[in-house]
Amino acid sequence: MSSTDRLENGRTARLTIRQVADLAGVSTATVSRVINGRAEVSDRAREAVLRVVREHGYSTNRTARGLSAGRTGLVGVTTPVVHHSYFAVILDGAGEALYEQDMRMVLCPTHHEHDREVSLLERLMQGTTDGALLILPEESPDELAALHDHGYRFVIADPLKPLDERVPTVSAAHSSGASEAAEHLLSLGHRRIAAITGPRGWIATEERLRGYNGALAAAGVMPDPELVVESDFHAEGGVEAALSLLDRPDPPTAIFAFNDMLAIGAMQAARLRGVSIPGDLSVVGFDDTFEASIVTPALTTVRQPLAEMGRMAVNLLVRQLQNQRIEALHVQLETKLVVRESTAPAPG
Repeated sequence: MSSTDRLENGRTARLTIRQVADLAGVSTATVSRVINGRAEVSDRAREAVLRVVREHGYSTNRTARGLSAGRTGLVGVTTPVVHHSYFAVILDGAGEALYEQDMRMVLCPTHHEHDREVSLLERLMQGTTDGALLILPEESPDELAALHDHGYRFVIADPLKPLDERVPTVSAAHSSGASEAAEHLLSLGHRRIAAITGPRGWIATEERLRGYNGALAAAGVMPDPELVVESDFHAEGGVEAALSLLDRPDPPTAIFAFNDMLAIGAMQAARLRGVSIPGDLSVVGFDDTFEASIVTPALTTVRQPLAEMGRMAVNLLVRQLQNQRIEALHVQLETKLVVRESTAPAPG
């Protein structure tokens, strides 16, 4: 430790978890695991961290650090639900990132209720938290712009609708992911490719629809409006939408559902109609949630980096709280097509 790391009276200044990680040559996540006695750390990394702790007297007194910085060390996190695997993975990434920053999460489920979310945010703003992470918030763009103008620091993960440019957001590359899904089906010889979308006006819906249409047009396939059915991102909606498509005189040979729940609903509808997957019908989802890998057949889908979305949102928020310059207020994370057993060459 250099002389600049010591206080004038000779006492050693308390290190941050980042400084411990730098001195030990490991990540902050590794430091967190070591000081909390978790097993998934190599012996070499554990010894390096413990050596720094012994030599520099690292303390985990988060309360003292927070008070000395004039902050609570708490971050509010609003989410529609906790139990859904989609939101749970985002929360997991955010929680890990907050822990690495010696901060804690105040979790606020909103159940998709606008008034409840507004009430929770008002409480979070009353000095109880330093800032907030809002996952798929229900507030209107005007309400969120007003929250920004109020001076409260927050970041939105997976925004619902287009927002004021000043509001920081983290999302997935919806359009390119959808394009990759449609291109996969086209490469298998499918030409009647239906789409089960989410609600119109949502960013995820509009961007994925743009990627789907663009891929079809690039392959010389005229998009058929009759093959695009709006739904609600729930499995039940996927069943209803898929039944309407399969009952057509000229049904599609493939369905691109705009999330995994819709895709699973489409697979259930196929079973109800005696349609084989993937022999008669190929199905692609979007998200790569836990359910996608355990349904039968396993679902081909577009993977969103959900945990990284949570981590990146925390990173942007922390930079705001530390008054650091933010190079990009709107981050789009790359998606990846995961091919499993629910897609195959077009029949015939």
